[in-house]
Amino acid sequence: MISYARQNQDETGAEAPTSTAASDEHIAPAPRVSVQAFCESVETAAAVQAAGEDRRLTKAHLKIQMGGMAAAIEAYRSAPTPNVIILETDPRSDVLAGLDQLASVCDPGTRVIVIGKVNDVTLYRELVRRGVSDYAIAPVAPIDVVRSICNLFSAPEAKAVGRIIAVVGAKGGVGASTIAHNVAWAIARDLALDSVVADLDLAFGTAGLDYNQDPPQGIAEAVFAPDRVDTAFVDRLLSKCTDHLSLLAAPATLDRVYDFGTDAFDSIFDTLRATMPCIVLDVPHQWTGWTKRALINADDILIVAAPDLANLRNTKNLYDLLRAARPNDRPPLYCLNQVGVPKRPEINAGEFAKAIESQPIVTIPFDPQMFGAAANNGQMIAEIAASHKVTDMFLQIAQRLTGRGEAKKPKGGFLSPILEKLRAK
Repeated sequence: MISYARQNQDETGAEAPTSTAASDEHIAPAPRVSVQAFCESVETAAAVQAAGEDRRLTKAHLKIQMGGMAAAIEAYRSAPTPNVIILETDPRSDVLAGLDQLASVCDPGTRVIVIGKVNDVTLYRELVRRGVSDYAIAPVAPIDVVRSICNLFSAPEAKAVGRIIAVVGAKGGVGASTIAHNVAWAIARDLALDSVVADLDLAFGTAGLDYNQDPPQGIAEAVFAPDRVDTAFVDRLLSKCTDHLSLLAAPATLDRVYDFGTDAFDSIFDTLRATMPCIVLDVPHQWTGWTKRALINADDILIVAAPDLANLRNTKNLYDLLRAARPNDRPPLYCLNQVGVPKRPEINAGEFAKAIESQPIVTIPFDPQMFGAAANNGQMIAEIAASHKVTDMFLQIAQRLTGRGEAKKPKGGFLSPILEKLRAK
């Protein structure tokens, strides 16, 4: 029998689903599954092929054949069925009769996604009754196929978890780590979202210093022992910073070299996705197989740049590469940092935006006294300057990256202004 996985429609019997969605929708990656598609049209085959190249289906094994329902029935008479079958139906054929035949040769547990041209509620209900997992209206876009496959393996009633946000500097020394740590703080404190910061700069990482933490273990123990990585193991490595924020710290020692393969961090990220709603990656400024993979596979990306020519070139290169490698995701975001250094010639935000063809999410002013004090004290900007405009900028970045709206701030009493002044002093 074909197993039922999910319905794209509630029990009231509303319209069958359409193939429109925002590019910034959060879709959890699919696990290691086999997917076979049987298409009737070249257009659908091309869409499925493009979907197979999406970052969220990198673990799935996809095979595409032409011939539709008839080809699928013939193929599985003598071969085991995959985890997922995608069927494009011919409106001239009897879809329900074909599904009955397919069910007779399907292995238990196989899930079926049907792509059809008929937008009819009665047909949709009959498909659901026969155990079809999802029904999409042709023509489909690659993101529609990605969504249909990935949603089969995530509970529809559960909140989206495991959102990975990667923060990287366009050049060394632009303050990307500082921004990553402060944005993670805002996500945890102001948006009340359980988060973890993963410091990927194992040799020179500063997350432990910025959060005033000195854990005995951290991310190095996980990356050097991938066979041991599971939820319990990673939980032991996490250092608690606040009620909602944890840290996977870098050792920041030079007693060994940190040369990694392209997939060295995959098991760590997969484990964090399964347990944490938000993971902020502090990606070092280097170009290796694993840093490129971490950026491309992230759900959202923030590039931090200073307003000079080298940063402009590097931001443009990063932006274009990541946008091309992630056609079904929204483009990376970027911000300008350390703006307004005295006597330093700078490229203004308008010229930067014209070259990148995108506006910076925020422009953070150069304030060495405030940022230096926070770094030396192991504090966040919000802790030493709660009312400063930069604190609001970090919250703005946090909201954009997580898709959350305005944070609900607690109402203060009549003594709040006085207390704030005392804290500032």
